[in-house]
Amino acid sequence: MKILALEASGEYCSVALWLEGEVAARVSRAGQTHSEILLPMVDELLAERGMKLADLDGLAFGAGPGSFTGLRIACGVAQGLAFGAGLRVAAVGTLVALAEACGARRAVCCLDARMGGIYHAAYEKHRGAWREVHAPALMAPRDAPPLPTGDWVGCGSGFAVHGEALAQRYRLKEVRSDLFPHARDIARLAVALFASGLSVEPEHAAPLYVRDKVALKMGER
Repeated sequence: MKILALEASGEYCSVALWLEGEVAARVSRAGQTHSEILLPMVDELLAERGMKLADLDGLAFGAGPGSFTGLRIACGVAQGLAFGAGLRVAAVGTLVALAEACGARRAVCCLDARMGGIYHAAYEKHRGAWREVHAPALMAPRDAPPLPTGDWVGCGSGFAVHGEALAQRYRLKEVRSDLFPHARDIARLAVALFASGLSVEPEHAAPLYVRDKVALKMGER
């Protein structure tokens, strides 16, 4: 299976090619330049392998939660590329991509959502696949739900920004606040989605926003 994956949900922008189990990737600390660098990164990665979009079996993208703008960019680029090449698309959650990146069996994943909140989810690996313990949600760090008994690893920028509050909620085996959603993990997870028939036509691909507003009102600041 050959899959191109895109991820632009946060500060970093990345692309990855899954080629029959081998992964090649590019990543850049993009800031606000995702729309400028994502397609050139795709072109570079495909050219390096002597491939065209038509050689792929599908595309995947980091669906969210994360930056509204970044999610729309990744989704839109994936839709456009897939439509032009007649490919299907798999939407992969950014929080489960964090779980995949951490390499642990149990992962509580938190991304800084700004405005004092976190995007939170928890996953446990069962028979080689991630099972949701807590589904992706937006919440205050102090409201992070309890975890089942076991050794849990915390990962994501939420622990870097709200580490003290989350430490009051959880006693964790390890914290990896340096991890961020990456296209290589999106690609790995997309393989199972395509194999299970969980991809969609490009026009049906959509981001997972979770949050329904992007700024605090004056009285909330």
